[in-house]
Formats: sequence, C-alpha cells, structure tokens
Amino acid sequence: MRPWWGIVMMLLLAACTSHKNGDAVETRRATSLPTDVSPELSAIDSLMWQRPDSALTCLLPYFDTCCRDGVHTVSTTHDCHYANLLLAELLYKNDNPQLNRAELLQAVDYYDSLYACTDVARNVSTNAFLDARAHYINGVGYYERDSVVEACQEYLKALEVMEDSFDEAEIIGNKANLMALLFAHLTDEFSDQYLHEQSIYFGKKSLKYFKKYDAISWNVSWVLNEIGSHYDVLGDYDSAGYYYNQGLFLLSDTNNLNYRDLTTRLAFLSYKKEKDPILSLNQLFSMLSQAESKQEFISRCLTIGEIYYHEKEFDSAWLYLNNVYDQSQNIGAKKQAAEWLVEICKAQNNMQDMHKFAEFLVPFANQEENNSGTRSQLTELYNRFKQKELEQKQHHEKKKQATLILLVFGGMLMVILFVIFLYRKNKQGKQKLETQIKAERHMHKMQQAALAGRLKRSNAALKEQDKKVIIAPTNSSVNKQIVVEKYAEEPICRQILDVCNDKNKPIKSSVPVSAYKDIALSDAQKAQLKEAAIRHYSELFNELKRNYPELKEKDLFYCYLCLLGLDNVQIAAMTQLSYRTIWEREKRLQQLFHTEGKMAIILNEMLIA
Repeated sequence: MRPWWGIVMMLLLAACTSHKNGDAVETRRATSLPTDVSPELSAIDSLMWQRPDSALTCLLPYFDTCCRDGVHTVSTTHDCHYANLLLAELLYKNDNPQLNRAELLQAVDYYDSLYACTDVARNVSTNAFLDARAHYINGVGYYERDSVVEACQEYLKALEVMEDSFDEAEIIGNKANLMALLFAHLTDEFSDQYLHEQSIYFGKKSLKYFKKYDAISWNVSWVLNEIGSHYDVLGDYDSAGYYYNQGLFLLSDTNNLNYRDLTTRLAFLSYKKEKDPILSLNQLFSMLSQAESKQEFISRCLTIGEIYYHEKEFDSAWLYLNNVYDQSQNIGAKKQAAEWLVEICKAQNNMQDMHKFAEFLVPFANQEENNSGTRSQLTELYNRFKQKELEQKQHHEKKKQATLILLVFGGMLMVILFVIFLYRKNKQGKQKLETQIKAERHMHKMQQAALAGRLKRSNAALKEQDKKVIIAPTNSSVNKQIVVEKYAEEPICRQILDVCNDKNKPIKSSVPVSAYKDIALSDAQKAQLKEAAIRHYSELFNELKRNYPELKEKDLFYCYLCLLGLDNVQIAAMTQLSYRTIWEREKRLQQLFHTEGKMAIILNEMLIA
C-alpha cells in the first residue's frame, strides 16, 4: 500500500512549522509544482524542500512500485521521469551518491523537449522550472565524477533556463532557492580552481537569492565566508574582514564548524594586517582545541604552521606543517604544506627531507598544467555567461529606453493635442464672441437708428402741435381750447429730471432705496405727473386701457416715469419701492405687451405707430 496518507500528514506538518499562515498562498505560487502528475509525487516534491529525509522515505516505495517497468503510458512516463528527477535530488540532499544516472540523463532530455515545445498542453513555467532542476542535479552528477567543466556547463544551462523563463519578480520561494544553490555551486567550483574574481561574482549572486527566501543562516554564512576568503587572497583585507564579520553576525550558534572557520580566518587576517603573531596565534590555538574532527584539526594546523613559517620560526612551523603533510587527506592542503616544508629544509640544509617533499610535488607539475586547461575552460564559460548577461542587460535597457521614449513621445503628443484643442476652442470662442459683438453692435445701431428716427418724427409732430390751437366746442368745459406743451417741459417733469440727473448726487443701485426718501415723489407730485402725462399722451393711455384692461394704476404711473427716460433704479428711488419690485413690474409689462424691450422704447413705438 502506498504511503499516501503519511505523505499528506508530513507535508501538512512541514507547511505548518516552516511558514506563517499569511505566506501559504505565496509559497504555493512560488513552488510551481506540476499539476499533471500523480498527487503522491507532487506531495513528495513539496515535502522535499523542507524535509528531504522524510521525502526520500516516501519516494522509495513509490519508485519501486511505479518505475521499475520499462513500458509505460504517456502519463506514466511523465511520472517516471519526474520520479527519477526527485530521486536524484533527494539522494544528493541526503548525502548519497547519484545511483540513477542513466535514468536522470533520460529525464534531462525529456524535460528539454518539453521546455522546447511551447505548444505542449502543459504549464510552461512548470516545465521550465523542472528543466532547470534537471540540469542542476545533472551538474551535481558530473561534480561527483570530478567533471568540473561539464558540471559548470549544466549549472549555467539551468541558470539560462530560469533567467529566460521568469522575470526577476517571479523568482521567489523554491525558484529563489534553486537560483541560490546554482550560484553557490558555481562559487565552490570556481573557488576550487582559484578563480577568485569569478568566485566573488557568483558568491554575491548567490547571496542575492538566499536573501529572497527563508534561507538557513548557515548557508548564507558559508557564502559570506567564501567571498571573504577570495578578497583575502586578492589582498583586499578590508572587504575580506567585512564579509567574515557579516558571516559571524548571522550565526547565533557559536558551536559549529562555520563559526570556527570564520573566527580562524579573522585571526589570520588580523596577523596579515597587524603583523602581530601573538594575538592571532592565541586565537588559533583556541580554535585548534575546539576542533571536532581530524580534518578540522589539520586545517587549523596548516594556518598555525603558515604563521610560524612567515615568522621564520622554522622549528615550530615544521611541527605543524609536517603534521598536515603526514595526516591530511586533502591533497591541496598536503601540497601546500609540502611546498613550505621544502623551503624550510632549504633554510636548514636538510637535503634528505627536502628530496622527500620535492618528490611528492613532482606529479603536481602535470596536474597544474591540467588545472590550467580547466581554468581556461571555466574562464571561457564565465566570459560567455557575463557576455550574455551584458547583452540581456543592454536589451532590457534598450527596451526600457524605448518604453521611456514612447511614453515621452506619447506625453508630448497628448500635450500638443491638448494645446491644439485649447487653441481651437479659444479661437472658436473668440470667433463666437466677435460674432456676438458684431450682432449686438448691429442691433444696437439699428435700435439707435430706429429710436432716432422715431424721436425725430415725434419732435416734429410736437413742434407742429405747439403752433396749433385746439379749439373745443363752447358748450363743454372739457372741449376748451388748450395749448399742449412738451411733456418734459412740464414743471413737475423738469423737477424730476433735475433730481435724477444731478451728477453730484447720482442715484445708485448699490445704495438702499430708503436713502433717497428726501427726493421721493409726494402724492401731490404724483397727481401733477399724472395730469401732465394725460395732457400730453391721453390718446396713448386711452388706447392702453382699451387694449389692456388688466393694467393697474401703478402700472400706468410706471409708464409716466418711463416716458421721461428714467431707468428702473431712478424709478425705484422716486417711488420708494424696492429695486426688485420695479424690475418685476417691468417684467410683467413686457409679458403683457409680448416684448423684451425697454418700456421707454416700447411706449415711444406705440406713439409713433
């Protein structure tokens, strides 16, 4: 029976203990687990990133059950390649050698074909992530077989797939984990070949991605240690000290190998900067006493022996370096100790031991030549990677510039169109205003001409009436002969006009009507004005009363004042009525006469008609 429920429980346990609840959705999005494979494999894959030991335990029964036959359906073939990929990853994560090398190479080809086929009805981002993982673990397989160049080619291929398939913002969670591991492996490989600048570059890249997810502090500290060591070799002691101290800062637990390595490097760095061997040696002896393995002990002996060697204390140097030579299984450390021991033998004229150490170093001459070829190939890979990165950066910059130019051009175009719109709108407004002004001027001229003609005819008629004597029948007092004088020459009219046209005391609409009580017409004056108006315009008012019986006395009195040429403000002051009342009265008369003109003009038109 497959351990399905056990897988689910372990997966839930890992998810609960490793992430906050708020990060669950983001973690699933960053995982890019396949959706078209068996749920058991997907669960094992998810568990692998948190509990590789438990994931391997769950995978082995499934692997034996489902992937031992050579004939599969298409979906089962996909599951089988996926299972082989997971097996290779889990063997490595559990410190076991890669046992399914042939099957893994088939899985690499399979995922390459999926990644290349954009029309495959699968999740493209998932295929890319699996393809990158396949190349990564394939590189690990080459590394286990000491094929350094091939391993780095696979790591760089995995990086190429990831960078071509995902934007930087998408590389989070497990994707960021994979990127950090790829750059960390490259750092290690280039470091072994003493390619310091390249190791620093890849190390810093690895740091960038370690910081994008909840990485183990020990891993980040290891990368900081590597970067610092290469700055140390290059003589940049300030940068080396910075990275060493950053690595120590991350380690809350001081009882671990990385902490002791960093402390040892800082002690040796202090010696190189201050040239004070006593303090540095005291720290190194402390680290020597804390060594937990033979390999660590030999490593500390090499550092102490180097200080004694540089201080020319050859007896003490011999004690520690000879110990490294005799016991170390690290060929690089043993070779370095032999080189210094040869120099000590020369200084002490110890020819017998010198020949022994020199003879040990003979094979390394050819090895150094081989390593030179490896370094040359790795340097070429690095240069190609950097060149492609530079080309991508230039492409992004050009794309960014093109976008910026497009935005600027679009913005300028919008501004130009807006200016044109405002210009046309302003021009149309001016044209409309000019047309209105011309129309108003024309109408005003016509009104002035009409008014002037009517006034001229009215004055001519009045002059003729001044020369005549109207003779009425003798049997009626109403029909007596009287002399009709000009309306404006009537005493009451002259009095009103003098008051209203007084420039020293103008009547203003901004002043309350009550301020003009002293010039208001009395009842007697109103009666005199009415008599004068009836005397001059009896026919007009008779016609108005006949045609408009709804006219009231106050309406007729308003007309008496309009015939004198008074405006509404002056009429309000003379009658002590509010300005609004006078305007409403004018409006009422306009509606009654079906016109919108001034009442003085309307009344004069009625006289002339």
